[in-house]
Amino acid sequence: MTAGAATVSGSRRDRAAAAEARIADIDDLLRLAATPFARQDYSPLGSHPLLVIGRAALTQLAGASDRDRLNGWLAALPCPVIGILPGADNALPNAACDAIVSSEAELAGLAANIAHAPKAAETLVQVLRTTASLPVGDALTVESLAYATLQAGPEFRGWLAGFQPPEPPAPEDAPPVLTERSGDRVTIVLNRPANRNALSVEMRDALCEALELAVTDPTIRTVSTSGAGRCFSVGGDLAEFGSVPDPATGHAIRAIRMPARLLAACADRAEFRLHGACIGAGVELPAFGRRVVARASSFFQLPEINFGLIPGAGGCVSLPRRIGRQRTAWLALSARRISAATALRWGLIDLLVD
Repeated sequence: MTAGAATVSGSRRDRAAAAEARIADIDDLLRLAATPFARQDYSPLGSHPLLVIGRAALTQLAGASDRDRLNGWLAALPCPVIGILPGADNALPNAACDAIVSSEAELAGLAANIAHAPKAAETLVQVLRTTASLPVGDALTVESLAYATLQAGPEFRGWLAGFQPPEPPAPEDAPPVLTERSGDRVTIVLNRPANRNALSVEMRDALCEALELAVTDPTIRTVSTSGAGRCFSVGGDLAEFGSVPDPATGHAIRAIRMPARLLAACADRAEFRLHGACIGAGVELPAFGRRVVARASSFFQLPEINFGLIPGAGGCVSLPRRIGRQRTAWLALSARRISAATALRWGLIDLLVD
C-alpha cells in the first residue's frame, strides 16, 4: 500500500500486529489489480488477511470507467474486502465489498477477528459470494462442505484444544422437542431450558422429525417454533463440537439430518417466536421462516469465527436472503450482538412484541 495509507489495529494484544489493516485509496486498487502477486499477498497465506477500502475510494470506484474490472478483481480476492463508510448502517449497494463498517474503531474489531482466524474469514466471504446466486439446496451443500473443511483446519483445532467444556446440566426427562398438532397448525417447542436450548444431536434429530411431518403433510398450513425457558437457543452445543469422527462424516450427516433443509422446504409455512439469546443456529434457523416475531429484549449473534468456523446451521444461506450479504458478513466477522431493534430495522425479524 502507499506510504501514507492510514493504519488501524485490533485491540487484543495477541492479535494486534496481525490485525493491522491499511486503508486503500483508488490508486492502490488500480495498482493492486494490475499486480500478478496481489492475490497471494491478500490472502490467509500472505501478509494481509483483509483489504480495506476507504470512503473516497468507494465513491470513485462507483464511477470508475473500469469499475466492472475492479469489482471482478475484488470479488475474486481470497480475503474479506471491507469498506469504510460513515452512516452506511453496515450495508452499501456495492457488490465489491464483503462487509461495511462505519468507522475505523469498528474496523478494528473485524480486523482483529479476521487476523485471528484468516482461513475461516476467507471461507466465509467466499461462501457468501458463491451461494448468493444458487438455489437454497445447492447453497446449503456449499456451506456444509466449507464448514467441514474448516473443521479439519488449524484454527478450529486450535480452539478445540484449549476449550474446557462447562459442567453439563442435569439430565432432563422431558422430550428435547415438544410437538403438538391442532388442526392445520403444528407447534414446536425447543425443550432443553437447562441447557439454554443448545442444538445438541438429540435436539437436532428431534427437530428434524417434527419438521419432516410438516414437509410431508401439505395440509399443515402453519409450523410455529419457539423455545422453552430463558431464551430461544444459544446455538450448537459446544460440548459436542468436534465429536464427529471426521469432517467428511459430519458433512454426510448434515446432508440427511439438517433442520435447515427441512425448514427451507416448508419456509412459506414456518413462523418463529423468539426471546432472549438467539445465537448461532438460534438465529440461522429462524431466518428461514416466513414470519419471525421476537421480544424486544432478544439479541442476535453469530460467534463462529471465534471457533475458527463459519455459520454451519444454514446461516450462510438464510441470513443473506433476509438482510443481504454484507450485513451477514458483518455479523459473522464481528461476532457482535445486535439488538432486536436493529434486527427489525435490517429485516432479520418481522415484528417486535413485549
